[in-house]
Amino acid sequence: MGRLFVINPNSSQAVTEGIAMAIAPLQGMGAPIQCLTLAEGPPGIETQAQADETIAPMLRLAAAHDDQAAGFVIACFGDPGVHALRDRTAKPVLGIQEAAISTALTLGQRFGIIAILPASIPRHLRSLGAMGVLDRMAGDRALGLGVAELADPGQTEARLIETGRALRDDDGAEVVILGCAGMARYRPLLEHILKIPVIDPCQAAVAMALGRIALSQTHKPGS
Repeated sequence: MGRLFVINPNSSQAVTEGIAMAIAPLQGMGAPIQCLTLAEGPPGIETQAQADETIAPMLRLAAAHDDQAAGFVIACFGDPGVHALRDRTAKPVLGIQEAAISTALTLGQRFGIIAILPASIPRHLRSLGAMGVLDRMAGDRALGLGVAELADPGQTEARLIETGRALRDDDGAEVVILGCAGMARYRPLLEHILKIPVIDPCQAAVAMALGRIALSQTHKPGS
């Protein structure tokens, strides 16, 4: 059986290790899962320009593993290169943002997103508009922390709890999405405190990809 490759488009091995820990419960539930780090990527993806610059090297990395692949997950909340990679391969390709939002729609009527920085929110809104789900979004609030700062549990936990409560209590979110691949470790704590579903986007995308692989379902049937 081919592998499900989960590609971290930034160059942080710590983020990749966090992704691997987040999706560990899904190992053994179908195709074996392997996480890859894009060495050419930035240390963290915080702008549209940084996201776009990862696409070409990410496509090369995916091509180098295509013969061994059963599918791919692009583990950046901006979903950089997802449509380009779908154009290159008939194997299932999932983006963590699209998968997280799709999952949220099955867990509550209105969802909220915890962004890392205020500059992330316009990118989210463009994606949500393209998906046609803006009317289901309760709110999108930023932590004000960069990717590297998420590694500090003290300030990150406090900001996540504050932001999650605002989304739930002030905006009316029934589900909260963690808007970055680097937040997975905080999901159990936040869900315990908020008492509503909290979605880690990497877990959502990998679970969806494993289902696609098991059902031989792809965007290019017959290819």
